[in-house]
Amino acid sequence: MGKTLPFFLFLTSALVFGQKSGSEAIAEKLLKESVVEMECVGIASGFSIDGKIVWEGGAGYSNTENKNPFTPVTRIRIASITKPMTAIAILQLFEKNKIGLDNPIQEYLPDFPVKPEGTITVRNLLNHSSGIDDYQSDKERENQTNYSTLVDAVDYFKNRKLISIPGQEFNYTTYGYVVLGLIIEQVSGLRYEDYMRINIWEPTGMTNTGIEYFGKEYANKSELFHKNAKGKIKPAEPTNLSDRIPGGGVYSCVTDMLKFGNAILNNMLISNRTLETMVEDPHLKKQGNGYGFGWYLYGENPSHGNVFGHNGTQTGASTFLMLFHQKRACVVVLSNTSGAMQNISNITIKLFDVVGLAKKEMLNQGKP
Repeated sequence: MGKTLPFFLFLTSALVFGQKSGSEAIAEKLLKESVVEMECVGIASGFSIDGKIVWEGGAGYSNTENKNPFTPVTRIRIASITKPMTAIAILQLFEKNKIGLDNPIQEYLPDFPVKPEGTITVRNLLNHSSGIDDYQSDKERENQTNYSTLVDAVDYFKNRKLISIPGQEFNYTTYGYVVLGLIIEQVSGLRYEDYMRINIWEPTGMTNTGIEYFGKEYANKSELFHKNAKGKIKPAEPTNLSDRIPGGGVYSCVTDMLKFGNAILNNMLISNRTLETMVEDPHLKKQGNGYGFGWYLYGENPSHGNVFGHNGTQTGASTFLMLFHQKRACVVVLSNTSGAMQNISNITIKLFDVVGLAKKEMLNQGKP
């Protein structure tokens, strides 16, 4: 960690439909306040309606030394928003009859130990009921070890005892999604990265999305920052994400994440029938919002209908992706500052009403 950062502000915004509107002004204000109030160093957001990106904006910086602005195309860690991508990949293979959701994972990973606590299925991994534990220490959470393959990453934890009987309890675990990534590799015959590029990123036009490899330089990628318990923001020590790639090792940007959300809502990646299965609540989670296959289930919003999404937090990132199924709308908020998750959540929720306002503005202008 370095010295506490001085205050900087840069604001950029683009509205697809003509001059600045009321919804744009409100959205811009939310981002600007986030930086002015020192909640984060850089932040970008956007929302789409009916498959069209309506507004995108950014505030603050991706690099404080060179004062590079943080924009909707700035590359940033998306943390656990990677999990919905992995879930979509598994469901694509399910639709092709290459994976059975209720099959034991040993059908695809014969070297994965059979657990005395019970049989782990693909479904269990998707809805976090496998019993596989999450990080066991801060050292694991802030990993510095490099794993050259997903086999090596899984080998690190595969012999641990389960913390619950598979299928009976919800226990959130990134490691479970690493196992899913390895299943994707074994079933498809492709590296996880190649499968995602060929079947998800390229078909949806996500040109600023990929795997973050430790020590590699990426064009237009943000630096990492952290806000501590006292509210001080400092540069963050980079962590090695090779232990969690399918559960939190992807970088992207606001524009690409909106494309991803729209592709789901428009059934470009999976069928509507599979989508409905993906967002069914197994009622395993006893507190808070339910969890389907790779998505938190936020239920019926009085104004926006069914809402599902995922947030993410890791060193140098606080992120949120929300989808409104019936309204066919998508909201994305990405920040380069860990420790800012509450602020990112607040902005995401406030953007719900902004999306509603933007829809009314579009209708008043005669736009479909």
